[in-house]
Amino acid sequence: MAIIEFIKAIILGIVEGVTEWLPVSSTGHLILVNEFLQLKVSSDAEVNAGFIEMFDVVIQLGAIMAVVVIFWNKLWPFGKKNNSAPLSKNGFGAYVKTDIFQMWFKVLVACLPAAVIGVLLDDWIDAHFYNPWVVAIALITFGIAFIVVENRNKNAKAKTTKMSQLTYQTALIIGVFQLIAALFPGTSRSGATIVGALLIGVSRTVAAEFTFYLAVPVMFGASLLKLVKYDGGFDGSQIAVLALGMIVAFVVSMFIIKFLMDYIKKHDFKVFGWYRIILGVLVLLYFGIHTIA
Repeated sequence: MAIIEFIKAIILGIVEGVTEWLPVSSTGHLILVNEFLQLKVSSDAEVNAGFIEMFDVVIQLGAIMAVVVIFWNKLWPFGKKNNSAPLSKNGFGAYVKTDIFQMWFKVLVACLPAAVIGVLLDDWIDAHFYNPWVVAIALITFGIAFIVVENRNKNAKAKTTKMSQLTYQTALIIGVFQLIAALFPGTSRSGATIVGALLIGVSRTVAAEFTFYLAVPVMFGASLLKLVKYDGGFDGSQIAVLALGMIVAFVVSMFIIKFLMDYIKKHDFKVFGWYRIILGVLVLLYFGIHTIA
C-alpha cells in the first residue's frame, strides 16, 4: 500500500479528532473530505467503498478513548477514594459510587432512541442520507438553531447547573435530540444534544460534559455494528491504516476536549453556528456547480 494512504489516514484522524467534539459534525466533515481525499486500500471498488464507510465510523473509537482518559474519575463507578456517595459505609458497598452509577443509568436512557433507530435503519440511512446535500442542509439548519437558541438563552438562567441535577426525563429528551443526528449526517451528535439540552435549561458546561459521556456507549455501539457488518476482510496494511486513524483521532481529541471545556466557560456556541452556516452554503455552491458542470 502506498504511503499516501497512511497520510490520508492521518488527515482523516485529525478531522475526526477536531470535529467529533466541536458541534460541527464529524460524520459530515468526513463525508465531505472523502469527496476530495478518498482512501484506496483495495483495487476492488466495492471492498474499498465498504472499508471507507467502516473506517469513518470505527476511527471514532480513538476519539472515545480520549473521553475515557480525561474523565476517568467521573466515569469509573468503583473506588473508595473520593467516593462522595458510597452504597454502604463498609464492605464492597464502600467501593461503589452510586452517583456515577446513576449518571450511567441516565446515559443509557438517553441512548435508547438512537440505539433503536440505529439498529433498525442503519443501512437505509447510509443509502439515502450519506451525501453532501443532506450534510449541507443539516449543517445550515443546526447552525441557525445554535444562533437562535443562544440568543433566546442570552439572559436566561440555567436550571440544571450540576450533573447530579440532570433528571431521567431530561436525559431522555436529550436522547431524542441525539436521534436527529443519528438520522441526518451533518447534524452533529454533540451539536444536537447540546442544542436540545440548552433548550430545556441545562447549562453549557453540563450539556457538553453529558454529551461526552453519552458518546462512549453510542460510539462504541456504532463502531461495533460497523465492524460486525463489514465483510471485506482485513489485511495487515488495512489494519495499520485503521489503527493510525484511531491513534491520531485520540491524540487530537485530547486537546480538543480540553479546549472546548475551557472555551464554553467564557463563550457561547454562536461561532460554531456561523461556521456551520458558511460551510453548508459553500458545500451547496460547490456541489451545485459541480452537478451543473
